[in-house]
Amino acid sequence: MVKTLLQNRDWLLRNGIEPVTPNRHGEIFNEALSALRGGPATPAMEQVMLDAVLDSDDPRRIICSTPSFLGRAVRAISPEGLYVTAGQKMAALANLFPSAEVEFFMALKNPATLISFILSQEGGGSYAELMEGVDPEALRWAPALRRIQAALPGRRLVVWCHEDTSLIWPEVVRRIATMPADVPLKAGLQILGDILHSDGIRMVRDALAQEERLTVASRRRIFAAALEAHGQSEQIEVELNLPGWTQQLVDRITAAYDADMAEIAALPGIEFLTP
Repeated sequence: MVKTLLQNRDWLLRNGIEPVTPNRHGEIFNEALSALRGGPATPAMEQVMLDAVLDSDDPRRIICSTPSFLGRAVRAISPEGLYVTAGQKMAALANLFPSAEVEFFMALKNPATLISFILSQEGGGSYAELMEGVDPEALRWAPALRRIQAALPGRRLVVWCHEDTSLIWPEVVRRIATMPADVPLKAGLQILGDILHSDGIRMVRDALAQEERLTVASRRRIFAAALEAHGQSEQIEVELNLPGWTQQLVDRITAAYDADMAEIAALPGIEFLTP
């Protein structure tokens, strides 16, 4: 996300939108969060933070994206469920800028592959250490999103499935950056480039060039066809080799994840992006 936003930085800055990289805001935000302990910043504190992280003068929108906003990945799982402290952490982030309209954008990942991803991270530990006896089928996103909503009354919350990201990447970026559909998006194929063979990228570019009137639906159709024909299976398919897991367990967790996504998409106040 940060890479794509920076590719479009010139247009964004001209239109009062500044993407801020994690190395600019990380230490400053962390110090403020520690000092405030979840409470609201004063107007003076807000201004000090803005002066420290911004290049432009008085932008109307600031975009920050970093993997650590909700804490270390290993903290995602607890006996109480998925990301039980997420709402508290997000409310504290919103309180860094109480005078601003703070919005949150989140991609949600199938718990079956999320567990495997966490274990692949530095400090992820062993499966037994991570799970500590937690039933993987108890890790559900619907209650997690309800807790987050309860902690962020009135805040805009935009959600999508991580598994759909390659198909909806341009819409996600435009929604976050408030870029109109008629503004050319640089690096709009950034995610596809990570999971397609070079022939697939050429296929996408050729097909996009042949479209007389490119729509969201036609672009997604082109992306889907390229992924089917030229997707790098090692980048798309996740091999799960977790102690005691069976295909039946993976299927049950995935079915519960699909049910949770349907429930979340229907929650009042949630904007759910789908292919």
